Amino acid sequence: MLTNVLLALVLSAAIALATGPKLIEWLRGHQMKTSENELGPKEHLKKRGTPIMGGLMIALGCIVSFVLCAAYTGAWVTTILPLLLVSLGSMAVGLADDWTKAVKHRSEGLTPWQKIIGLSVVCLGFSVWCYFTQGSKVLLPFANTEWDLGLWYIPLLALTVLFMTNSANLQDGIDGILSSVTSVGCMGWAVIAGLSAVTVYQHLNGGSFGIPMVKIPDDPDAARALQDNYSAIAIFAAALCGGCLGFLRYNRYPAKVFMGDTGSMFIGGAVVGMAMLLRQPFLLLLIGFTCCMSSVSVILQRYYYKATRKIYGTPRRLFKMSPLHHHFEKCGMKETQIVLMYTVVTLVLTALAVISVIV
Repeated sequence: MLTNVLLALVLSAAIALATGPKLIEWLRGHQMKTSENELGPKEHLKKRGTPIMGGLMIALGCIVSFVLCAAYTGAWVTTILPLLLVSLGSMAVGLADDWTKAVKHRSEGLTPWQKIIGLSVVCLGFSVWCYFTQGSKVLLPFANTEWDLGLWYIPLLALTVLFMTNSANLQDGIDGILSSVTSVGCMGWAVIAGLSAVTVYQHLNGGSFGIPMVKIPDDPDAARALQDNYSAIAIFAAALCGGCLGFLRYNRYPAKVFMGDTGSMFIGGAVVGMAMLLRQPFLLLLIGFTCCMSSVSVILQRYYYKATRKIYGTPRRLFKMSPLHHHFEKCGMKETQIVLMYTVVTLVLTALAVISVIV
């Protein structure tokens, strides 16, 4: 498994790096670029005209390397196809949004309802698939116990996918930030899935190593299938990490290309897919903390603005600008400093997430 994990990471990064120049050239030639209305702070006006839809190189590297390296597991129905469904389905909505912005010259892209409907179809499809293939139980970090959500599993999972895809989209607001935190977070998901696969392998072969949160079925065939599932998830995490690292070559400050909604929604769907197939949705609060805070800051800003206008007659803002990374920009931090801060925070919380599954 380790060989395939490393191969997926390297192959995905290589594909993203190799396709980058041609894709950027094609995007420029077809006027797939940003407009000043969607960039937020006025300091970002200099980025007007930067190509979008660069997330295609992440998706291409990730999917190709994943399918090639994970095919041996045979976990098509339980892991491979669901991951492809939720990641590519989410990406399709983002791609349509980017295409509308660039080709139809509508700075807002798809309407909010069009996005919600598109993502809802993907979310519900993935939720139902997971419910019937792995049941409705999720794991609680640090507690070494399961929580059976019953039929609530389907709507709650759908809402989680919807929230995280939009959170990833909101966080992609400065050069290199989302690809940086995603690459770090994916290392954590790969370690968690890899340790889970090793635990099952050790159980089947009489070994003593194991992490307590892995619930191994008594049937040997079912246990081997579970090991294959964990192996496939570890490979997918490595592939996504590699794709983000390769893309970062062109997206680091000053960015030559933006991933756009195409990339951010692909990442959001992919990360939630891994978390749910590992039955670890609560770890999203740790590994995906910075993404979650992007959405939370926008929500807090909006309601604080409305509440203070009603109370004081004059609206006030909780942050200088939302999402939160723009607040830090307004406070005088450079983009590179913000990216470094977010990456370090993600690294620390990812380490904590790994610890939570082995204690």
